[in-house]
Amino acid sequence: MTAIGFSIASRATDVGYFLGAVIASPFWLTRMIATGKIKTDWRARFGFGAELAKSARPRVLIHAVSVGEVNAIRGLVERLASDRAAPEIVVSATTDTGFARAKALFAERHAVIRTPFDFSGAVGRWFGRVQPDLLVLVELELWPNMTRHAEAAGVPVVVVNGRLSDRSIVRYRRVKPLVHGMFSRATAVLAQNDIYAGRFAELGSREALVSGNMKWDSIAIRDEVPGAGALRDELGLPADAPVVVAGSTEPGEEVLLRDALPPGVRLVIAPRKPEWWDGVAANLPGCVRRSRRERGGADTRFYLLDTIGELGMAYSFADVVVMGRSFGKLYGSDPIEPASLGKPVVIGPRVHDFRDVVAAFKARDGIVQCEAGELKAVLARLFASESERAAIAARARDTIREEQGGSARTAEVLLSMLPSQPALG
Repeated sequence: MTAIGFSIASRATDVGYFLGAVIASPFWLTRMIATGKIKTDWRARFGFGAELAKSARPRVLIHAVSVGEVNAIRGLVERLASDRAAPEIVVSATTDTGFARAKALFAERHAVIRTPFDFSGAVGRWFGRVQPDLLVLVELELWPNMTRHAEAAGVPVVVVNGRLSDRSIVRYRRVKPLVHGMFSRATAVLAQNDIYAGRFAELGSREALVSGNMKWDSIAIRDEVPGAGALRDELGLPADAPVVVAGSTEPGEEVLLRDALPPGVRLVIAPRKPEWWDGVAANLPGCVRRSRRERGGADTRFYLLDTIGELGMAYSFADVVVMGRSFGKLYGSDPIEPASLGKPVVIGPRVHDFRDVVAAFKARDGIVQCEAGELKAVLARLFASESERAAIAARARDTIREEQGGSARTAEVLLSMLPSQPALG
């Protein structure tokens, strides 16, 4: 693309973004104010920030939009960092929660920055500050101006852990002529499976390969999470009390869980979004709220984990884990983390966003899937049989071991694309 063509295309995209933002402002502005997200780092969202000093080592810029994508790259970052090529790694995230998670995971060893909006000026400043030799986009983070800037700078763009869900492909097919350019600017796509690879190719990606799902590698198989014992004690959960932990729930699932809970079993529930916390508390009478440092008593049945970053600890002391967003209207949550901790996992019918993961567990009887109306009976059965719980958990761990390897395969492709003598900026 010529400089004039680049300028025209970028400005046209900017105009489209601006008009869309104005038209939708009553919705997004009201929501940001209501949820407190209006307090975000606006300078970084428009590409401003400190410039990263350039060294002689090749630099890989990995963009992961939010918490799920950030978690998925843990194994990849570790593999890249340990290679003899010793590339510099910069992790960039969009959302406030994703940025916080990236800082927690990577900031000790790697630079962590904020990904800006896709306005051409913001992306240009972002590129200028980082000067990457390779741009890595996690799952489905292709953007028109971002890919144009990479192409203009001669920076290869690789989509890793590529994923195009049933909902996404339907939307993109409707505007295929408009999105073909950004898909074709991807140097390579490393997709989770053959279906996703085919969808990327359909939309214009030049090279769509299958490397597997990196989320299988993102969490080590272990028996304990540091801080779990302290969390249980601070919540006031008796040491001998049986516990269900419900992770990443959506509104309404707390009622289902409340009514399905076996006698004597305690419920620790972690809604997916902070704006849902108060509504969940209202439906769980007498619940203990972690954010208020409340402590339960002998008669407490419900514990609301209305904090960020403590769900893994709660999974660690669960007897059974129920995955949220799978019994309501949404599209599922990732069961790999609780399974890796040796916990029997129950999941509902709505698993569209994690279909392959759930299918892998089900193929080895490493998960229990049921309808909402069956949940009460399923929980009663599991709490009546410790041996069944242990068997399900063991099969789930075997599944994880057999499915791992996507991060290593992805890393090998990325390392092969790095320049041996990157230009110093």
